[in-house]
Amino acid sequence: MKSFIVFIVVILTSHFSPLICQTDQDYREYGKESIPLLKDLLAIPNDAHFPLDIEKNVKWCEKEFEKRGFILERLETPTVPLLLAEKKVKEKNAKTVLIYLQIDGQPVDPNFWYQENPYTAVLKKRSRDGDWQNVSWENLNEKIPDPELRIFARSTSDSKGAVVMFLTALDMMNDRNETADFNIKVIMDFEEELGSPNLPQAVKENATSLKSDMLVIFDGPRHLRNEPTLTFGARGIIDVTIKVFGPYFPQHSGHYGNYIPNPAVRLSKLISSMKDDYGRVVIDGFYDGINISEDVRKILKAVPDDEQNIKNKMGIAEADRVGTTYQEALQYPSLNVRGMLSGWVGEETRTIVPSSATVEMDIRLVLESDPDRLIGLVKDHIADQGYHIVAGKPSSQERAQYDRICTFDAHTSYKAYRTDFDSEVGIWLSKAMKKAFGKDPIMQRTSGGSIPISPFVVELGVPAVTVPTVNRDNNQHSPNENIRLGNYFDGIKTMYSVLTEPLGN
Repeated sequence: MKSFIVFIVVILTSHFSPLICQTDQDYREYGKESIPLLKDLLAIPNDAHFPLDIEKNVKWCEKEFEKRGFILERLETPTVPLLLAEKKVKEKNAKTVLIYLQIDGQPVDPNFWYQENPYTAVLKKRSRDGDWQNVSWENLNEKIPDPELRIFARSTSDSKGAVVMFLTALDMMNDRNETADFNIKVIMDFEEELGSPNLPQAVKENATSLKSDMLVIFDGPRHLRNEPTLTFGARGIIDVTIKVFGPYFPQHSGHYGNYIPNPAVRLSKLISSMKDDYGRVVIDGFYDGINISEDVRKILKAVPDDEQNIKNKMGIAEADRVGTTYQEALQYPSLNVRGMLSGWVGEETRTIVPSSATVEMDIRLVLESDPDRLIGLVKDHIADQGYHIVAGKPSSQERAQYDRICTFDAHTSYKAYRTDFDSEVGIWLSKAMKKAFGKDPIMQRTSGGSIPISPFVVELGVPAVTVPTVNRDNNQHSPNENIRLGNYFDGIKTMYSVLTEPLGN
């Protein structure tokens, strides 16, 4: 009789504390079984420039979420819809968690991928000389597959891998007759890589449907140490394009090289006038309002960065001096040159004075940054350097009147956000992560990247925290994007832990 009572207690304990009975092997088995689903989703091209392809992704998500008991609603926009999936619990006063998932991906150039099709997933293993070599999917049949194996395809890490991790965690719960104690709403974004241009208006128009108590973002890479991580903020982003004009048409450098001002040289000097030799922006007032207190410094120092290792991996001897540490540098707005174009290079080189020079820049915003103010500061700085700013191609009269002419275009994609560590969502997620991994997660005050979360924070008035899962060296936005198998399994564990962590009323 005593042994029978013990048996009943074990059963009941296992039911109410599901993670006690879960092992890493459970997550691996579910992860291996979900790989065909991941490959199926990855096979659908998801460049948001092609709405017909995006529609296929929308339908795939509708089908898979409906299978798992969600009610689906398309939130229409002028281009492609957002997709809202909702699953309610029986408790009347249950809280509601809104979960953000990204479905679209960066464009691909097959010429730079080491596989036949960037949308057809391949499994690879690193060789002794450091190269990645294709291996058979049969490697996953091992009881404990090598966690260093990687799946290569566009959007494996950014961010379809997270989508399938989430669905797999739901499947685990369903197989164990487990439910969350909160309502779940999932918002799926199909234009994130375009800057989510329609998201702010869609959130405003659908605020009632999106109403929730907190927002969890399953996106992005873990800390460099590849340990469980929570990120409590993200920088916003402004896109800037400057075009400096020279002659009407490219001119022979022998005939006019000492006579016609070169727009590429002028643009280079204009850019260099914005920063000092240590990477700090010298435009007056650019960093105003940023105050790194001692309390904040303690938070930043708690992040276990190995800065020498970062420099070694990046192949640099010294870092810029915007902040005293890597984490501190992320607390300031940045001004970045992301591409320049003028004339021709390589095999197409020509002996000309180019007719124009263009630079694409981005300004990463922090919570204290006012985007309109920073745009105005940069524009005024350009004018102070002697440039007449025009809206389009300069007229012949303008060319005759002004020595330096350029266009300046800037728009804010989204603002920064930041949530307190001791917020309800922060405490809840920290408990879930500690339960899953047996230790406190790395807590990052903000990430360097930008995600379109501020419309939710502003319009819905909810706190937001990012739960990153993928390996940082995943080549996101670049050719040969990948996800580490160990991170994929850990991602399922993470999401299962979050979904089964009690939130209460």
